[in-house]
Amino acid sequence: MSAALIDGKTYATALRQRLRKRVDQLRASHGIVPGLAVVLVGEDPASQVYVRSKSKASLEAGLNSFEHKLPADTTEDELLDLLDQLNADDAVDGILVQLPLPKAIDAGAVIDAIDPDKDVDGFHLINVGLLATGEPGLVPCTPMGCELLLRAGVPSLAGLHAVIIGRSNIVGKPLAQLLLRADCTVTMAHSKTRDLPALCQTADILVAAVGKPEMVRGAWIKPGAIVIDVGINRVVGKDGTMRLVGDVAFAEAVPIAAAITPVPGGVGPMTIACLLENTFTAACRRRDIDPDTI
Repeated sequence: MSAALIDGKTYATALRQRLRKRVDQLRASHGIVPGLAVVLVGEDPASQVYVRSKSKASLEAGLNSFEHKLPADTTEDELLDLLDQLNADDAVDGILVQLPLPKAIDAGAVIDAIDPDKDVDGFHLINVGLLATGEPGLVPCTPMGCELLLRAGVPSLAGLHAVIIGRSNIVGKPLAQLLLRADCTVTMAHSKTRDLPALCQTADILVAAVGKPEMVRGAWIKPGAIVIDVGINRVVGKDGTMRLVGDVAFAEAVPIAAAITPVPGGVGPMTIACLLENTFTAACRRRDIDPDTI
């Protein structure tokens, strides 16, 4: 047996193409163009790349893009003042502050300062609570992408046992809530979990989101399981070149799993696509429009 590859790049491209049509329809029917504001503080090279890619993707999807690049010595008060302005700006439907922030700025205070209705990262405590209670809210983008990829390959998730390795607020915890909502039986695993390999062998769906290169070995995987690898790790190969690997030992997993996301090209492309979806959803809901009707 050889696992089917879950092609996140192709799925994300299709999602963005459908979104472009919905954005055009929203503009034609209501005169609304969703707007995404991305805030970058400092000169972190990786963050700069992410911001450029998000802005480019926004424009390609027909959204308005607003970039705010602030110097590394920006104070917390200055950043909070900018967020107050963006919260009040009706042209802005989504606000994303690129993390990590400089050490002098409290990331929690910044997230709390974003209007929950514009919190397209889904990190505000109000959106966290809405997700936990099954109410409509804005969902973190990477977990949303994981669920969409699972639903694309599995007719029904109901009753399947999902093991999620990693309990972060960004991926593990919100994904657990999404899979519970989909009627999965969910087990959260972490650094204190006893006999992790044996637990993973019980999983119909195995999600690795720990940031440790190739930690999950092939022997950990139940034959026929679906493997979602959220990890993106840069490692130096034997030839001295840098390459990207996931949290799962891909070559070992392929002969055992039924389906698996590759790294790169799996979950990663879905994150930006879901960010654009969240911006569209926010634009509709802020104006009492059901996004599912567009």
